[in-house]
Amino acid sequence: MKKTSILAALFGLSVAAAAQDFRAPAYPLITHDPYFSIWSTTDRLTASPTKHWTGTDQPLLGIVKVDGLFYRFLGAEDAGYRTVLPAADEKVYEMAYTESAPATGWNELTFNDGDWKRGKAPFSDNESSAGTVWKSKDLWARRTFTIAGGRSQPLFLKLQHDDNVEVYLNGTLIYQRKGWTGKYVYIPMDKGSVKTGSNVLAVHVANTAGGAWLDFGLVEKAVMPTAAAVTEADQKSVVVGATQTKYTFACGKVDLALTFTSPLLPNDLDQLSRPVSYVAANVKSNDGKSHTVSVYFGASTDIAVNTSAQPVKADKYSAEGLSILKAGSVAQPVLKKKGDDLRIDWGYMYVAAAGKNIVQSVSTAVTPSSLFGGTGSGAGMEGKHLWLNTVASLGSVGSSPKEQVFLVGYDDIYAIQYFHQDLRAWWRDKPGASIEKELSAASSTYAEVMKKCAAFNERVHSDAVRAGDAKYAQLCELAYRQSMAAHKLLKSPEGEILFLSKENFSNGSINTVDITYPSAPLFLAYNPDLLKGMMNGIFYFSESGKWTKPYSAHDLGTYPLANGQTYGEDMPVEESGNMIILMAAIGKVEGNADYAKKHWKTLSIWAGYLAKNGFDPANQLCTDDFAGHLARNANLSVKAIVALGGYAQLAAQLGEKDTAEKYHALAKDMAIKWMGMAADGDHFSLTFGGKGTWSQKYNMVWDKVLGLGLFPQEVYNKEIAYYLTKQNKYGLPLDSRKGYTKSDWIMWTATLAGNRQDFAAIADPVYTYASETPTRVPLSDWHETEDGRQVGFQARSVVGGYFIKVLEEKLKR
Repeated sequence: MKKTSILAALFGLSVAAAAQDFRAPAYPLITHDPYFSIWSTTDRLTASPTKHWTGTDQPLLGIVKVDGLFYRFLGAEDAGYRTVLPAADEKVYEMAYTESAPATGWNELTFNDGDWKRGKAPFSDNESSAGTVWKSKDLWARRTFTIAGGRSQPLFLKLQHDDNVEVYLNGTLIYQRKGWTGKYVYIPMDKGSVKTGSNVLAVHVANTAGGAWLDFGLVEKAVMPTAAAVTEADQKSVVVGATQTKYTFACGKVDLALTFTSPLLPNDLDQLSRPVSYVAANVKSNDGKSHTVSVYFGASTDIAVNTSAQPVKADKYSAEGLSILKAGSVAQPVLKKKGDDLRIDWGYMYVAAAGKNIVQSVSTAVTPSSLFGGTGSGAGMEGKHLWLNTVASLGSVGSSPKEQVFLVGYDDIYAIQYFHQDLRAWWRDKPGASIEKELSAASSTYAEVMKKCAAFNERVHSDAVRAGDAKYAQLCELAYRQSMAAHKLLKSPEGEILFLSKENFSNGSINTVDITYPSAPLFLAYNPDLLKGMMNGIFYFSESGKWTKPYSAHDLGTYPLANGQTYGEDMPVEESGNMIILMAAIGKVEGNADYAKKHWKTLSIWAGYLAKNGFDPANQLCTDDFAGHLARNANLSVKAIVALGGYAQLAAQLGEKDTAEKYHALAKDMAIKWMGMAADGDHFSLTFGGKGTWSQKYNMVWDKVLGLGLFPQEVYNKEIAYYLTKQNKYGLPLDSRKGYTKSDWIMWTATLAGNRQDFAAIADPVYTYASETPTRVPLSDWHETEDGRQVGFQARSVVGGYFIKVLEEKLKR
């Protein structure tokens, strides 16, 4: 059998999918929601610790024992750091500071800071989390400390800063950086730079924009305990499907197939919400002989905390026929934090397995010889950076494969605060619901769920190949879990679906409309009810009287607190246009305007606003707010025009003939006027009157996909022909101002093409970017088109927009 056929047989994928040679920027492993999302960021699964999408380590570890020999197939062993001088995440400390420029020598040990103020760390403008509130532009801080002799391990500066920072040790500059971190970074220090006895760390931080933060300490690398020799398994392949990531390894005299399944099936909301992933290890002999095999799976309790410095408690018990390990923070600050670069530190993580061959334990480190021997702590262990260990004995393994399935789950107890009411996740919002029952259901339905996932994987793949080609299909497969898992599924107090997104690494907003808009094609293609779940909260915000402006809100708050808009500036044309276009798309997909009818008054107010203000937009932000304000934005004007055309289409579906005719005529007249005002020879300009400029007119795709008939094909053709002259290796720039791009918008722009050849010509560089970018994070949608590097954003739901061509194809049928 050919290699591709073997992979297809093992993994339930088509030969085309298995044969695709693709290196992802990061590989999804366990993906459920913005807090429960674990990835591998290296080509070899054993090359680095697994990480949360934010980049913080959340280690998983896998080792197989074959005839007494150990082979590591998952994760990298890392003992972490040991504290030398605690930062504020571990211990309250005080330091001297001033907000006025100090005298020369302020960074020296001998400097007299007696007239400086004293304050507790961290220093921040966020009053809820600051030890000392700092709202001025500059801060100078000094922290003196004493180091004992005899230290052998190298030291690291543990630092979190916002924004620009300079760090001095005993008067010598040891680190400087422009920008901000949003988390602790660990910077190696020269050996001997810290003296035995007294020292001083002196820091100048400048708050140039946005938030403000300073906290620092010292750590050293912890030493791994002496353990039996462990050989790295030989990874043979990795394949990414819509709901699964599958690896194969050679582990000495056995082969191992490892499958991570997060069964995010869009039409089964109970399954979609169940916070349980499967990690399945399938082992068979590769030399025709039988071998004694055991499989170890470990999960760090760092998965249940924001930082590894937070104390956790771990327990071991049995329930529902499963052996279960459970861990969570000691503090359990439920829904007490909000923001972007954060991980959950409330609720509990779980590792479970079925069978009499299971031995579980909790430990402070992973030592294979003792763990495979069944030793380790039982219930009630407390500490930091603990390990939840599960060993499955498979006995004698020959040419017939044996499989062990490990379940990894998370119970967040309360998931979201929605207008000051704490809500449970969809799965938990039922009488008698418990995580043990969810784990049991996941275990008992394993075979059935695998069949459903295989069928859905094939459906996504074949849909994308039919719409585009194999490269386009791989992009859609990579985007699927990322987009789905950037949301949380709940039920509102009114009983409506809520499917609330987090704006990952783009300010942490919850349920942002201009995040919903680009992500929508995926959900329109596979379950429009989920898109309604992204829109219901925005409608409620307006219709409840909490939001009184004549246009749509931007967001509902900062994740996980959805108590009302927190973004500092409105986007009136952008968000109103987005909501109306998406409503029109739902009407097109479902063949009726029932959902629009429920919100017709609100939609009509927004349409009236666009009719007055949308055609020639004033100086305002659009979804590409990172590019800054822009007046007379031609692409934003297209959005308003298409939205009005979509509103007319909805009115026709509702039988409101006069309204339909009025708004269709208005949109059509605007489109004709637009073609004249944006014309710039062989293309259309970035702004009205902006000769010599250009931009992607990605909003125009909805005119084509929804069949609104506002712009003639000649307009699409002219723009596509021009774009083909502006491409770089890694894609078409967003517009003429910069070389960076947004890959979701590229896919929309490509869909304007009138033939497959031109579609592929514009879409293929996105595939090249995804497979060659040097930035190893969950897919970033904002990158440079010349070198493929991430500019910002990662793990965002907007890559659901890649499915726009799939949606177009479905609507043609």
